[in-house]
Amino acid sequence: MRPGLNAILGPTGSGKSSLLDILAARKDPHGLCGNVLINGAPQPANFKCTSGYVVQDDVVMGTLTVRENLKFSAALRLPKSVKEQEKKERVNQIISELGLSKVADSKVGTQFTRGVSGGERKRTNIGMELITNPAILFLDEPTTGLDASTANAVLLLLKRMAKQGKTIIFSIHQPRYSIFRLFDSLTLLAAGRVLYHGPAQHTIEYFQSIGYECEPYNNPADFFLDIINGDSTAVAMSKTNETNTERTEECTEYDKTLAEKLAEKYSHSAYYQETKAILENISLGNKKKTKAVLRQITYANSFLHQLKWVSKRTFKNLVGNPQASIAQLCVTAFLGLVVGALFFGLKEDSAGLQNRVGAMFFLTTNQCFSSISAIELFVVEKKIFIHEYISGYYRTSVYFIAKLMADLIPVRTIPSIIFTCIIYFMLGLKPTVEAFFTMMFTLMMVSYTATSMALAIAAGQSVVAVANLLMTITFVFMIIFSGLLVNLTSVMSWLSWLKYFSIPRYGMEALQINELSGLNFCSNSNNTNLISKENYQQISGLWCTGDEYLKSQGIDTSSWGLWQNHLALACMTVIFLTIAYLKLHFMKKFS
Repeated sequence: MRPGLNAILGPTGSGKSSLLDILAARKDPHGLCGNVLINGAPQPANFKCTSGYVVQDDVVMGTLTVRENLKFSAALRLPKSVKEQEKKERVNQIISELGLSKVADSKVGTQFTRGVSGGERKRTNIGMELITNPAILFLDEPTTGLDASTANAVLLLLKRMAKQGKTIIFSIHQPRYSIFRLFDSLTLLAAGRVLYHGPAQHTIEYFQSIGYECEPYNNPADFFLDIINGDSTAVAMSKTNETNTERTEECTEYDKTLAEKLAEKYSHSAYYQETKAILENISLGNKKKTKAVLRQITYANSFLHQLKWVSKRTFKNLVGNPQASIAQLCVTAFLGLVVGALFFGLKEDSAGLQNRVGAMFFLTTNQCFSSISAIELFVVEKKIFIHEYISGYYRTSVYFIAKLMADLIPVRTIPSIIFTCIIYFMLGLKPTVEAFFTMMFTLMMVSYTATSMALAIAAGQSVVAVANLLMTITFVFMIIFSGLLVNLTSVMSWLSWLKYFSIPRYGMEALQINELSGLNFCSNSNNTNLISKENYQQISGLWCTGDEYLKSQGIDTSSWGLWQNHLALACMTVIFLTIAYLKLHFMKKFS
């Protein structure tokens, strides 16, 4: 594939994307044989970081502007030796070359907000890969989802780039003639076999030589696909009398046979012999046996530089797409007011004890289920992460830390503070500063732990619904062992160990120790002066003091009993975050 436009054409399932991924070093090398040579030399281990690759599905941050996306690519893919002014000039140059000047400061657009057009979005994708000025550029179906005029404009852009000496290799399904005539080289595939590889303008001549003639005014690309699919109405093969009506019952088997016949004819053609001779000369020049190279990812910048830019983009994305976070804050405030009204002005009597425990249960349960929204944190941006990671933008650890900073700090901490401030004073809980901040800290820890579990479950997942289901089922089982629905001291020994995995249990225990310790629920009862404490307990079914109630639940009322729950939540958070990171790190990042 020489400098110019090198098109890979074929029907769906012919192997276009697979071949493109192999050439671009983005295919899992396991099970592959053969060599990919660059200028006669073995493909560098970090080739995927030095070449450009535009994926079929656009992978740009929709909440950022065109210029911000290009600046992000320049900041991470150009080495630190390149000055900021030079990076800025490079971004402006690409914006001008791609014809994006009018929309340079417009947001690309998301599913919720309108942005630039499809063609402008595609050109932005191409621009992010051109930042490093790669000698080789790969594109997977660059015209997918574009109208005919926009697709033509994108190919004209690629043609101009090819004239500058770039080798552009792309897969395409069914181009119109104005696009086909721009091709310099054409590779036809069917069922994983090469049916033709040579100059694009000689393809019609080649098929005429094997018995197929393109009708006047017929699009050559459509004509080739018709031949491959066995649907040609032009002329049947000259050496066979097969017609379309003689198809076998199994269409796939017939197509495979036809592909083999066409591949065999190509193997006897002058185009094949010429290509083979060139490859043999390259092999002679490269006498060293090339070993399978270990795919490596090299980075142009340091860890801290990457963290700075990824964090900046993550926070911009959060601010630029505030619907979810604002909705969560509003829901939190609304629930706080509802719960505050429901349990308003708790008294120190038998009802007050029951209501306090019920309020604590609701608080911990709400913190757990509100953390399910963290599932989308890695799932929604999975394609962007994989593309940017294997292109050498940043390390997995950088992306992971940036996401935690953007989610845990604003989205989990602020709602916990709002929730505590509203509920604490409406319910009339312990009027001490220490108890107030202990409750706030406990709710934060429960939220952090539940969020960490959500990330551990969702990392590497492709479907939000599956992760959502797993989270819901897990929380339901955890709630059973929270300490409210069943007295944990009465659970059979072979099941009681499950309580140590319950996030709500640790939150409930910490909140109950913080609030119930030192409270007396008998002093306000009218009958306590006439009967003994033991009789009151038997009649009312409740305990006189909060400490006695806690002991009946098997809860340690000492100061260590409070902080051991926080320590358990902290340990679970670390474990879940470690699992989430390892799943991201070892996630399959090749096609």
